[in-house]
Amino acid sequence: MHLEMIRRSLHGKGLTPASAVPELSGGLLEEPSIIPARLLEGLELLAIGVGAAVPWPDPVAYLDGVQHSELVGYLGSSPLLIAEIAAAVRERRQGRLRTVLEEHRSIALGRLAVLEAAGDTVAKLDLIPLPDNEPAHPVRDLLTAGLALDRARSSLERRLGDQYRSQCEHWLIVDGALSDSPRWSSDARMVAVSRSHSILPFEGRNLDRYLRLPVHHRSSIYAPAARSVAPVCSWGLRLWPWEGKDLLHGLVRIEVAPENATPETADLISRWMLAERAPISAPASRWDRLLYGIHSVEDYLRARHI
Repeated sequence: MHLEMIRRSLHGKGLTPASAVPELSGGLLEEPSIIPARLLEGLELLAIGVGAAVPWPDPVAYLDGVQHSELVGYLGSSPLLIAEIAAAVRERRQGRLRTVLEEHRSIALGRLAVLEAAGDTVAKLDLIPLPDNEPAHPVRDLLTAGLALDRARSSLERRLGDQYRSQCEHWLIVDGALSDSPRWSSDARMVAVSRSHSILPFEGRNLDRYLRLPVHHRSSIYAPAARSVAPVCSWGLRLWPWEGKDLLHGLVRIEVAPENATPETADLISRWMLAERAPISAPASRWDRLLYGIHSVEDYLRARHI
């Protein structure tokens, strides 16, 4: 998408061209908090050794999405943003990765009056009108646009995940969470891996143990506090040693359907995950919490769409 052409075309339409990449362009950050979870394995949280890494049984698929937005202009104090979102499923068979599903959307976000004023400049894009029940505020409108874009990308990911699931029963690894979809949260052959620790599941001594898990160890299984549409079970897993770095280095949260919340299954999935770790030289932020297959999806999408 040629953003400079879009900015130039805003002249004469009553909009002032502008240029900036919003801070939330790569995805929204959750407000840091502690929401205590319910332990399902034992009476107190433990660090449990899972053993050596074991390759995931082929085939296995990976689902992830990317997003990017830029500010292109203002109508008064109301911003107009142009965004790209994309999602894909890549499948690994016999050691080779290939893309089996992908989808991309180009989007314009702004209050209805802004989108109408932009007219034919955004006519070929998907339009997401922002709420206009309050006076325009450029900072608030950018935050609202970020939320709307995040929802759009998540919806795109769920659609592709459902499409893949409707035609294939191989294991599917999702970057993020299962708990936003009742279908995903009950699927015994789906696993979500979260790299974010803004919301922590414990406090006090249990939090200390959770954040100090040794490498190749998982936490006890727990049920996250309900803040989404469907119940799931989780555990923390340390992919790489954290000592000498920081408490979150190499720590991911695994999310599975309740029927997979047995110690034996948690150990097995954890061993599979250890074998999926991205190489230590992976040129990505938070590489220490990245799976190679998920990294390949992100690279593929950014090369084609972002």
